[in-house]
Amino acid sequence: MSRVLVIIIDGVGIGALPDASEYGDDESATLQHIAEATGGLHLPVMEKLGLGKIMTINGVRHDGPAQAAYGKMHEVSAGKDSTTGHWELAGLISEKPFPTYPQGFPKSVIRRFKDMTGYEVLGNKPASGTEIIKELGMQHLRTGKPIVYTSADSVFQIAAHQEVISLDHLYDLCQIAREMLQGEHAVSRVIARPFVGDNPDNFKRTVYRKDFSLEPNGSILHLNLKNAGILTVGIGKINDLYALKGITENLYTKSNQEGMETIIKAMHQYQDGFIMANLVDFDMLWGHRNDPRGFYRGLQEFDDWLNQLLSVLKDDDLVIITSDHGNDPTTPSTDHSREYVPVLAFGPTYKKDVNLGIRRTFADLQATVADYFHIESTGWGTSFLPEIKT
Repeated sequence: MSRVLVIIIDGVGIGALPDASEYGDDESATLQHIAEATGGLHLPVMEKLGLGKIMTINGVRHDGPAQAAYGKMHEVSAGKDSTTGHWELAGLISEKPFPTYPQGFPKSVIRRFKDMTGYEVLGNKPASGTEIIKELGMQHLRTGKPIVYTSADSVFQIAAHQEVISLDHLYDLCQIAREMLQGEHAVSRVIARPFVGDNPDNFKRTVYRKDFSLEPNGSILHLNLKNAGILTVGIGKINDLYALKGITENLYTKSNQEGMETIIKAMHQYQDGFIMANLVDFDMLWGHRNDPRGFYRGLQEFDDWLNQLLSVLKDDDLVIITSDHGNDPTTPSTDHSREYVPVLAFGPTYKKDVNLGIRRTFADLQATVADYFHIESTGWGTSFLPEIKT
């Protein structure tokens, strides 16, 4: 039996990439800065796996043999979006960045959205998701107009109160926007952002966010696995980020905690195949809200949970922990940051204390998984499986 588990700890970067200044991120280093802001990280399981041997992180020891292979990966694609990062992890390089809208969307885009949906909109500007519902939530309640906004990322976000626009209708509006936003306005994601509450002091976004991603425009790992008859299981927002492509089983989760519980259930349920999970709270709850202490608490919960994961592994299991971009909560920006991402690769029968170095592309993950299952590669990346096989 053959099984690979990939866990994306969303937004957990480990230092600025050489071209980070082009994105305004040359000072970003998510893990290192969280460690500085909190007086040092205590993450004993990831420490044993080798986290501190990738980069110097205050509080994380780097002496002694690591229980995993360790390294970091360089993003080749243009951008720092979740879709860009996940596509590259799956072996698809984005040579051009997705469009962004620092001044809001053109009038022609908003006019077409109105024509297709019947709704005038509020907002139409870059904004923090929590702040814009404070600003425009009451007007939305009075008028019924959805709130449209964006960020530094390539996103078209629609916020609506669940009692004003139902979840199903909000998802329908997002699907219409997704079909509309093609060509020059092909944003990477349209995102439904439902909220509840009756005044700006208690407006709160709910867990029913949903992403509508652009379809991958080339070969990806998941399709190659599915075409080879190998089960592919997506946990969290994996299915959304790959626009349903190549996913055999979709297990939707609303939080890190639910995601971790679902991973354990999946490890009991699926004895063969490829399982990929995204734990979104690091990015959504703490990175975007500049909350380093919340971020650290999330890391501690994940680290503690890893003991449970280790207890259910089979001899031939391969686990890879990595990320899709950074999201440094200590910088003035509330957006993603262009950073290296960590790699920890381990399993009962794989070599320990192997320095994987700096991988040239996130697509090394795709190449490694393709190598493991003896299937066709997308053509990007270099497998590190030979370096860790016993």
